[in-house]
Amino acid sequence: MSRLDRLRRLPILREAGEAALTRAAEAASWRSYGPGGLILDLDDATGDVWFVLEGTVRIQVRTPSGRELILTDIQAGGFFGEIAAVDGAPRTAGATALTRARLCAVPAAAFMDAACSTPAACRALLRHVTEILRRQAKRLLEREALPVRLRVHAELLRLSRPRIGRDGAQDGEQRIVTPPPRQHILAARIGTRREAVSREFAELMRQGIIARERGGIVILQPEALRRSLEAELEAETDL
Repeated sequence: MSRLDRLRRLPILREAGEAALTRAAEAASWRSYGPGGLILDLDDATGDVWFVLEGTVRIQVRTPSGRELILTDIQAGGFFGEIAAVDGAPRTAGATALTRARLCAVPAAAFMDAACSTPAACRALLRHVTEILRRQAKRLLEREALPVRLRVHAELLRLSRPRIGRDGAQDGEQRIVTPPPRQHILAARIGTRREAVSREFAELMRQGIIARERGGIVILQPEALRRSLEAELEAETDL
């Protein structure tokens, strides 16, 4: 498959005009990283947009004290770096390969040329940036308004998917988080300490809301987690 054909399959770029897409393919570079490989760092002045072809990339920031906060993990088919490409400012977060990863880097000018080459491509970029803003606003509200207990609830629900039984059917309302995140990673996702996450896990297991099984964390009562979150957020809104 040619580079042009590969770019044509990528998000946003699939809506680009042929001439702009051809220029992007000529400017693009294809790179591989091993687990833990640094792709870009906070405040880097580069403006490339990175498309994840294989593997998983973690996006994180560091506090002034040096503590790491995880923003999101980007799987194959996703991309990152578009904010710096749009405004030309330094990077607002760093990116590290979580697994062995294959990526395509498109320079900012070539990306913007392609993303603005057709109305459909431009709308796709606007929708993507809007999704980022909505997601960040939700996470900010959770960190500012919710205690650690409920931030754990929210992150477990966000990471979970329906649990499928051996017969291939969904197992009631149960959900599962697999592979199970390490507690210090979950803590970095919600802005707290590993010890706090450990205490909350122990309490949820005591209440029979979650259970550990090989390869995953089973949420036995997802509705209980949702109710607790909704009640707290409604109380915040009423203040």
